[in-house]
Amino acid sequence: MKNKKGWSLWGVLALLAGVAIYSACTGSIKVSGLELLKGLIDGENKQVEVIRDLRFPRIIVSMLVGAALAVSGVLLQAVMRSSLADAGVIGISSGAGFVSILIVSLFPNWFFWMPLISCIGGGLACLLVFSFAWKSGLHPIRILLVGIAVNATFSGLGQSFNYRGSYAVTSINQAVTSIFTMKNWGDVRIMLIYGSIGLLLALLVSPWCNLLALQDKSAKNAGLHVHRARFIISGIAVLLAAVATAVGGLIVFVGLLVPHIARLLVGSDHRILIPFSALGGALLILTADTIGRTVLAPAEIPASIIMAVIGGPFLIFMLRRSDRIHGH
Repeated sequence: MKNKKGWSLWGVLALLAGVAIYSACTGSIKVSGLELLKGLIDGENKQVEVIRDLRFPRIIVSMLVGAALAVSGVLLQAVMRSSLADAGVIGISSGAGFVSILIVSLFPNWFFWMPLISCIGGGLACLLVFSFAWKSGLHPIRILLVGIAVNATFSGLGQSFNYRGSYAVTSINQAVTSIFTMKNWGDVRIMLIYGSIGLLLALLVSPWCNLLALQDKSAKNAGLHVHRARFIISGIAVLLAAVATAVGGLIVFVGLLVPHIARLLVGSDHRILIPFSALGGALLILTADTIGRTVLAPAEIPASIIMAVIGGPFLIFMLRRSDRIHGH
């Protein structure tokens, strides 16, 4: 088992490094790996300078967004005890996007506070899902249905702002719904600050996530304050999902697909599951963005569309599996 976990970890690291190098070398400007390395060292290759300024931020942002969304899914699934919980599916991401649009349309000067504003929207959506889905516990199908309703509501409200036409609203709407084009080192800095805080906090609460897999009474006997732990873990999940939405756009199914595959490879111990899911999420979104950027070049397919095509059938599979587990 330890060998499987080790090989899985090194395998995903190798794949991530390989895809990152391929993504950096491929596109409208193509260079070899050696040319890229030489240009980065001596700084004399103009093509490499363009890649460094435009393509590197896109690669880094896509990896950080993927890691944040995947770990957010792991945390939400631990809190809700449901493998169907995902920030994109149950409305947390769309809630973050809508509140960002609403606040910045009213106060355009607050545009650069968008990550924190997104957290408010994500927290509101999470609270709504918890409130409406709770009925003597959290049933996976009820969470999904309530989440879809919350997601549709916030998505519709967000889309209604398309007709306002102001520059601030147009800009933020693109940030919420667009692809990774034109990401810069400022976006990298935002994701590094907020994303690193969220990922570090997720690692710190990983023992709590393990205890939440038990019945509440058993978790309390083990010394865990269950309600406080759920609240804190949910807050970390909302932070990660909201920042990813604010910087990378609305992408669904990452937190659904990656943790499921990660559990098959490394098990359910969150001390290992969380970092592995972060790497898996980074690999998934970077791969989706690279495919979308290159397969129909010079046109681009948003990573969100590729994830929707992949994630839709996977959600159906998960629903059928959930039905079998619960005897329906």
